[in-house]
Amino acid sequence: MFILEEQRHIHEDLERLEQGVADRVREEPKHIRDRLNRDHEISQLLDQIQTQSSNLLNLYKDDIGSRAAELQQLGNGDPFDTFYKQLSEIREHHARYPNEQAENSEQRYRQKVPGDASGPIATTVDTIFSGEEAFGRFFDLNTCYESYLNLPNVKRHTYLQYLEHFDNFAPAYCGVKRVDKLTDQYFAYVGELAQYLEDFMRRTRPLENIDKVLNSFDVEFSSLWEKDGIDGWQAEPQVNGAEGGVSGAEAKWCKHCEKEFKNENVYDSHLTGRKHKKAEELWQQRRQNSDIDSSKSRPNVLSATRLKERAVAEREFRIKRLSSAMSTERSDTRVNVERKQGMTKREREQELENILTMSDAPRTVEDGEGDDDDDDEKIYNPLKVPLGWDGKPIPFWLYRLHGLGNEFECEICGNYVYKGRRAFEKHFNEARHIYNLKCLGITNPTLFRDITSMDEAQRLWDKIQREKKQSKLDEGSIVQMEDGEGNVMPEKVYYDLQKQGLL
Repeated sequence: MFILEEQRHIHEDLERLEQGVADRVREEPKHIRDRLNRDHEISQLLDQIQTQSSNLLNLYKDDIGSRAAELQQLGNGDPFDTFYKQLSEIREHHARYPNEQAENSEQRYRQKVPGDASGPIATTVDTIFSGEEAFGRFFDLNTCYESYLNLPNVKRHTYLQYLEHFDNFAPAYCGVKRVDKLTDQYFAYVGELAQYLEDFMRRTRPLENIDKVLNSFDVEFSSLWEKDGIDGWQAEPQVNGAEGGVSGAEAKWCKHCEKEFKNENVYDSHLTGRKHKKAEELWQQRRQNSDIDSSKSRPNVLSATRLKERAVAEREFRIKRLSSAMSTERSDTRVNVERKQGMTKREREQELENILTMSDAPRTVEDGEGDDDDDDEKIYNPLKVPLGWDGKPIPFWLYRLHGLGNEFECEICGNYVYKGRRAFEKHFNEARHIYNLKCLGITNPTLFRDITSMDEAQRLWDKIQREKKQSKLDEGSIVQMEDGEGNVMPEKVYYDLQKQGLL
């Protein structure tokens, strides 16, 4: 192909790419699967525009001079000779390949319509998300959760608790100390978690510049690291041997045990210990085998350790920033996991089947045209059944199974009505109910479960307070009496027995 013809072809291809992007932007699908599929198609077209524009720019630069030579040939020679020469080449090509189908460039970037295909159309979104992720609505951190449980000295949490605090790397929560974080297993865990969150953001936000966002995270981390402002990773004060300077005015460093002591008295008593003598012998053996002084090698060890700390801290910082950037998906994941925990196995399988059936079902052109009409109409819901995650009424059998038709009113919560026994029992541990009980003067809400009336709660609390007062006996007001045989009894019992002549 000639240079000018190739340039014309690329210009035409760019116009068709722009038209394809405009056609997709014009529409606004309502289902998250269709929106994500549209965004991924637009992202692919934009990448192709960048590639074609780069190729066209290289042709215009004409580093080897082919375009200039072709223009000179067309200007000096007979243009009809060049035309008929190209025409003869085209005829020879079609003579050799008579059955070759010509490519229809107009259909290359057109949006696929479900009615044009004989079966369901396989899209990009159907292959890049797992069933747990539900087309990018929820996280699927089960693999990372298993890796977290396999870490040594880690605190055991449920999956729901893990979703709440997976970006909290404080030792008080996860149980992993700063020294244990430098292991290869922990480094692999934080790397796996950060990679999943980054990949999830790329899959759910294809039109955003994720590399720019990640670069901003790296710049922020570098500035904080230089200022020593990363929580939990501040530089520890370096200490030298007993011969040199120490971290404190009276502190002493034992180079054999690699331990710092607060004052000289503690350090002197430590020198007579069995552990110190054993450590001193091992230190002498290592010094004999190696000519390198330990005092000179210590800064290198510290620098290598600091580099590893920086790598671990960088991944933890990225996880925190990515989780905060996707806070909506994170909260939706917690709600979805909590909802699934209250479902039976059959209900979960039925829900997954409904999702797959809805995603695989082919839609005709008539269905697509009728979407606008259906959107204007109200959803047919005569039984006033609650809506599910897809915006449609849940099945009636599920409505009956959870007892959502039963309404429970709580006077303590301001006559709020809870639908279903599960929601009613759950609200006794919620902040609104506990706060209203404290407003009534009740400080122990655990004893007031299933009590919804304010009058009953106050009467029960008064009764509990009276019983506590009666149970508090003043030991100084009780007089103990002893009979001749040494039996001890209260004063009232003693006088009653004495009147009866039993003593």
